[in-house]
Amino acid sequence: MKSQTLTNTNLEASSVILGLMRISSMTDGDIRSLVSGARDAGINFFDHADIYGTETHECEKRFGDAVTFSAAERASVIIQSKVGIRSGFWDFSTEHILRSVDESLAALQTEYLDLLLLHRPDALVEPDEVAAAFDVLQSSGKVRNFGVSNHTPGQTELLKSSVSQPLVVNQVQLSLTHAPMITAGMSANMAGLEQSVDRGNGIIDYSRLNGITLQAWSPFQKGYFDGIFLGDRETYSALNDVIDELAAKYEVAPAAIAVAWITRHPADIQVVLGTTNISRLTDSAAGADVRLTRPEWYRLFTAAGHVLP
Repeated sequence: MKSQTLTNTNLEASSVILGLMRISSMTDGDIRSLVSGARDAGINFFDHADIYGTETHECEKRFGDAVTFSAAERASVIIQSKVGIRSGFWDFSTEHILRSVDESLAALQTEYLDLLLLHRPDALVEPDEVAAAFDVLQSSGKVRNFGVSNHTPGQTELLKSSVSQPLVVNQVQLSLTHAPMITAGMSANMAGLEQSVDRGNGIIDYSRLNGITLQAWSPFQKGYFDGIFLGDRETYSALNDVIDELAAKYEVAPAAIAVAWITRHPADIQVVLGTTNISRLTDSAAGADVRLTRPEWYRLFTAAGHVLP
């Protein structure tokens, strides 16, 4: 499995992350098998959030109850969680961040998080409150690194005006067919072309310039929770033709090509896979080790419906 050192950290991370938002209904044995399968595929990075599950911290607790790491094993994996989304509102207050992290640690049965992300932007954020929480969490050893999720460059800069720790990760939606952060920059200033609308405020260039690793969630989604494009020949026939052709060439599953398209980008984007099926996880993760050629990457880009001006 291709790996990378996250900038401003000592974390050597797999390019593929196992997302654990769907494990609440699994048995302990099935959760252990999923984690073991991920490790066998070279994945050392596990993604949680306090809201995953039917109740707060449920998926974290299921993971903590099912998976026991020795001290050496814990040191070899990366556990990340997210905070800030509450029922009906977002909350980046010092009190909520500290309380939620304590609850996450108890649920996960671990002494520290390798990474804590602010989940979605809180419109009422007070950067000094976030900074106060981060200082406590860092000094106590409860959180070792910090980042954000679904944040614009401006929102990240606002946090950086108070927060002393580097913000090393931003988890964002990205797939072959949902790629505004890439497409906008390729058609800048072209009035009348839909993809020229910059919805990410230059997030991909900002992240590269500032040493922030992007993590792509929903890498197979058509758009915003619109279903997956893999196998959808009614809407994405040309794209699936190219995916199948390249899958045959590289002797991988079609899902691996969709992953490879993301990991080929020089921003070293990680891919979050949320499947609970071990075979599907292994097949998809193999894409991190496929290096598409430049013509192949652009063939997929145009087959997905994006425009080369």
